Amino acid sequence: MSDEKKKATLLQACLGKGQRLAELVEYSDNSIVSKTILDKPAGTITLFSFDRGQKLSEHTSPFDAVVQIIDGAARLTIGGESVNVSTGRIIIMPGNVPHAVTADEKFKMLLTMIRA
Repeated sequence: MSDEKKKATLLQACLGKGQRLAELVEYSDNSIVSKTILDKPAGTITLFSFDRGQKLSEHTSPFDAVVQIIDGAARLTIGGESVNVSTGRIIIMPGNVPHAVTADEKFKMLLTMIRA
C-alpha cells in the first residue's frame, strides 16, 4: 500500500469516529515508527512510537510543536534543558529552539505541529 493510501486510511479511521491513539501505531523493534493522521497547510498531526534506546538527534523546526505522551515515558531536551514526560503529559516545543527526543523506555507520542 502506498504512503498516500496509508495516510488516507488512517485519516478515514479517525473521521467522525473515536479512536484509541495508542492502538493506531505499533512498536517496532529497534525502530521509530511514524504515522501521519492529518497533513494540512496549517499543520500536521503525527503519531510516533519509539522502541527503547531510539532517539531523534537535536534539530530545530521553525514551528511550535505540541507533544502528548500517550504511552510510556520519554526524555525531551528543549533548548539544552532535559525534561522527563510520561503517559498523559503534554509539552510544547517552541519553534526555532533546538530539541531532541530520547526513548529511555518504549513510548508513543502524538505530535501536533502548527505552521503559523
